[in-house]
Amino acid sequence: MSEHGEVNLDELYREVVLDHHRHPRGRHPLPRVDARAHGFNPVCGDEVELAVALDGERIAGVEIQGHGCAICTASGSMMAELVPGRSVGEAEAQVETFRSVMHGGTWPTGSDPGDLEALEGVKHFPVRVKCALLPWVTLRDALRAWRQGHAQAETTSEEEGAP
Repeated sequence: MSEHGEVNLDELYREVVLDHHRHPRGRHPLPRVDARAHGFNPVCGDEVELAVALDGERIAGVEIQGHGCAICTASGSMMAELVPGRSVGEAEAQVETFRSVMHGGTWPTGSDPGDLEALEGVKHFPVRVKCALLPWVTLRDALRAWRQGHAQAETTSEEEGAP
């Protein structure tokens, strides 16, 4: 809080990111896995193992394991909260929206980015953008593999260098 009793948004966002980093969501094993993907960021060593349970075209649950920096861990935690209950198409659209925001775009009018808004400042640090995007592009790749009838996909964040 500032000296005038106002909430400093930078501090609030920092606390949101740290909470997701310290207490990541989506760490419990899923009872059933329909798609998996492995993601790796060779620049800073972030690595995620993502599992998705589907109920038809709807995401029933997301499990994300691995190790990485606070931004990567927080981003994956936020994703694990945001995508369950969404259709595969809605989740894929969320991936592309977040990817666009990380590359300088804005949130669509009327959208609710939830805690992801706390990561918006990352776009000013290009090397860290890959950290924030890794869980999301890994989800995208898992869903693409599932659509193609495969159970697993590999993601390397070097593929995410351009918008």
